[in-house]
Amino acid sequence: MIKKTITYTDYNGVERKEDFYFNLSKAELMEMEIGATGGLAERIKKIVDAQDNAEIVKIFKTILLAAYGEKSDDGRTFRKSPEITKNFEQSEAYSQLFWELANDEEEAAKFVNGIIPANMTEELKQKQVEQIAAKGNAVTGA
Repeated sequence: MIKKTITYTDYNGVERKEDFYFNLSKAELMEMEIGATGGLAERIKKIVDAQDNAEIVKIFKTILLAAYGEKSDDGRTFRKSPEITKNFEQSEAYSQLFWELANDEEEAAKFVNGIIPANMTEELKQKQVEQIAAKGNAVTGA
């Protein structure tokens, strides 16, 4: 799980600084991997190799929104729902974070590494980080 403190200006012109939480469970990662033809990792690799920036952005957005949720005060639950996701996606906080991660491959890699469960193997973490870093290079042209 990762906590991102995001400073943004809301639609009333009020500057806000809020904490947002992101996490992907082992089950969610498996669903993402199985749900993509050839596996998510292979799909990302093909898109990056083809330098298909539109698809790269779509996948990154999918991962970012799939990871967003609201952590309970006692830490026992991490609530996700279409409504929670849509509310975040329609906020300036989302826009600010998406812009930051799309323009900084190091931050994007740290983000992806942070949302993968701590008990996942280092190999999986490294594979995900490398793919997102490659995505960052393809999107920004670095």
